[in-house]
Amino acid sequence: MHTIENAYGGKKIASASTRFASVFNPATGEATARLPLSTIDEVNAAVAAAKAAAESWGTTPPMKRVAPMFRFKDLLQKNADKIARAISAEHGKTHPDALGELQRGLEVVDFACGIPHLLKGEFSRNIGPDIDCWSDRQPLGVVAGITPFNFPAMVPMWMFPVAVACGNTFVLKPSERDPSAPMLIWELFQEAGFPDGVLNVVHGDKTAVDALLDHPDIKAISFVGSTPVAEYIYTLGAAAGKRVQALGGAKNHMIVMPDADMDKAVDALMGAGYGSAGERCMAISVAVPVGKRTADRLVEALAPRVRALKVAPATDPESEMGPVVTADAKRKIAGLIDRGVTEGADLVVDGRGLVLQGYENGYFLGGTLFDRVTPDMTIYKTEIFGPVLSVVRAESYDEAANLVNSHEYGNGTAIFTRDGDTARAFADRIEVGMVGINVPIPVPVAYHSFGGWKRSLFGDHAIYGPEGVRFYTRIKTVTARWPTGIRSGAEFNFTGRS
Repeated sequence: MHTIENAYGGKKIASASTRFASVFNPATGEATARLPLSTIDEVNAAVAAAKAAAESWGTTPPMKRVAPMFRFKDLLQKNADKIARAISAEHGKTHPDALGELQRGLEVVDFACGIPHLLKGEFSRNIGPDIDCWSDRQPLGVVAGITPFNFPAMVPMWMFPVAVACGNTFVLKPSERDPSAPMLIWELFQEAGFPDGVLNVVHGDKTAVDALLDHPDIKAISFVGSTPVAEYIYTLGAAAGKRVQALGGAKNHMIVMPDADMDKAVDALMGAGYGSAGERCMAISVAVPVGKRTADRLVEALAPRVRALKVAPATDPESEMGPVVTADAKRKIAGLIDRGVTEGADLVVDGRGLVLQGYENGYFLGGTLFDRVTPDMTIYKTEIFGPVLSVVRAESYDEAANLVNSHEYGNGTAIFTRDGDTARAFADRIEVGMVGINVPIPVPVAYHSFGGWKRSLFGDHAIYGPEGVRFYTRIKTVTARWPTGIRSGAEFNFTGRS
């Protein structure tokens, strides 16, 4: 069993902490590594390394900043299989799913390579006699990211490539559950030729998080995780004067209209509900068929597909769904399934009790399908974050849309229909940040931005894309006079432009 190291100032550094956590292979339940829960001094050292690099990096011309970014992208592509295997070994998701995660991160790296264009400012000539005015966006300095277990490669790459391209230096605190992929990515970042201290990685738990939130040299914090922690990060970070984007939880609905292509709707729900064992903030966890006939057809078509899901370790090339990430996660999900039964939902397919020969200690659950779930039930209100899909029947489109709008989360949603009027009304009316029309997981491409509404996002900025550039920079406006001849006399009006 090896021990994970921190990485700052261009070097891997063994932690002096006396506290460690185990990293597990979720398919076997076996501990595979020890992770240091870093001390406050180690967090401070990582921030100091970032600060030491910040001034030089922030004044490096954008064209020179993106030269190693192109090399970094190339190295990520060449090492994609290796990174995906590391993701699967510690998270449990299938190899194709891990490769897909990496690809979505790569798209943001590609976007960041265009930063010279994205940082172009605005210029106004002759706003007054011999006076020009211009605005540009400048880096903040040292920024930090705190990332979740479910996308150990993608979510960090939703943050640091844009931050670094904008001229900031970055301190990453990845999840304790699957730290190997972020460390591989850091190695490739260094190999690409970025200066030491531009990207730093420090491992840890709440002690490390609080140290980042308290540190006066951290100017901005990016976070992705559960809503309670997102609210905590936002509250403390904002109170400390930092810019914060904190993405929280979700309960994503997919409305299925009577005119929907049922085969496509079922395919979409299988991938969106059970892909990555449901451990996605954009997973569809609630299907809302409109009308009894639509609901009956949907459940009848879904049930055999859910029962037939190929659940297996990521090493099995035929695996469609791997284990959940930890033993605690498995117990929590099973407990919520129990609660659904107790509260009266119709358990159509039961994923509890699944045991795979040779992997008896793994954290496996089968796909679970509930029908006739109602909004007062715990399984409807809670973000289960597991392979559990609930069917909530609606009598009308208005009832279905109101169901979505009344939920405390507003991350993602989708509608399946052939009717353009319905689709357009849905996109306009629904109170959710990311909307899919016949698209089950509407994660925006890298040159748009990702972010929910309501209790799915704390802060004013979504992540990556144009919003990412705005978050990791601040605007400066300069008004300058270069007169051809000096005018005499004082100016007493506000603008001085007469």
